Amino acid sequence: MLKIVVCVSGGGTNLQAILDAVDQNRITNVELLAVISNNRGTKALERAAAHHIPGLVISPRDFPDREAFNEAFTEKMCELGPDLVVLAGFLVKIPPRMVSLFSNRIVNIHPSLIPSFCGVGYYGLKVHEKVLERGVRVTGATVHFVNEGMDEGPIIAQKAVCVEEDDTPEVLQRRVMEQAEWILLPKAIDDIANGRIEVADNRVRNVG
Repeated sequence: MLKIVVCVSGGGTNLQAILDAVDQNRITNVELLAVISNNRGTKALERAAAHHIPGLVISPRDFPDREAFNEAFTEKMCELGPDLVVLAGFLVKIPPRMVSLFSNRIVNIHPSLIPSFCGVGYYGLKVHEKVLERGVRVTGATVHFVNEGMDEGPIIAQKAVCVEEDDTPEVLQRRVMEQAEWILLPKAIDDIANGRIEVADNRVRNVG
């Protein structure tokens, strides 16, 4: 049984996709230990409570500096002891020590086809704004393991989504969620939980 902690910052639509997939047996062999948010009063915490999953708030604003937050966040994660940490719209940089302690055990969903539109400053709606500004015809989403870089870890899966002529950033964001993110992330978690992928030489390999 793969023990999971999900980290979120906002509404938690990717969290809901995970919860729905568990309910529908599209994700098997998992136990959700907790949902962590860096913001109080988020919809994501309500989604967790509705599924009787403990919700925790750990925010940089509650600590004197980032170093103190990083230490507290890392210690809390070690205390929870998950086999996998899932970043489902989590807008806080993961502390380097946590990345090291949970090597190849932290996954992130990013709303573009990495290496395009990723890295510092590319998150949430900003990604889709830049996609439309650049005039690309195809975008998508990527699930990847987290390493010390920003959106640079081994890629688990990607899915392309077409950009339409009359798209706004909000419309495109919704389409990428529906056609890519909510499909990719649950599938990746299920693959990891059931031993179908492994990481070697900074690349993900299908073994099942």
